[in-house]
Amino acid sequence: KICDGLGPGFPVPVEIVPFCHEHTMRVIGGLPSCAGCKPVLRMGSAANNQVDGDEIAVTDNGNYIVDLHFEDPIKDPKTMATELKNVVGVVEHGLFCDMATAVIIAGSDGISVKEA
Repeated sequence: KICDGLGPGFPVPVEIVPFCHEHTMRVIGGLPSCAGCKPVLRMGSAANNQVDGDEIAVTDNGNYIVDLHFEDPIKDPKTMATELKNVVGVVEHGLFCDMATAVIIAGSDGISVKEA
């Protein structure tokens, strides 16, 4: 989906270990690169970012998912990715920086390619 910036409109998922998950969520929320985010523990199915149950969503690896909700675009996704990976308890995140050189976009007026 084409957007002006990452963050608003779709939360950034972060997989964390269950042990001390509340502390991990507080640390994530306090990161300078995550300023303005609201960390929310995913409830229900781990397969989507919708609340569809009252149990904590658990991944195939037995971990939890925290969705980071932003009202404003993320200012520096690369720094945020690094800071998240450096938090004890974070397994992985949904920021895929420097992993693609082009984007293929399909729309009602055809297909276009945007190069990095």
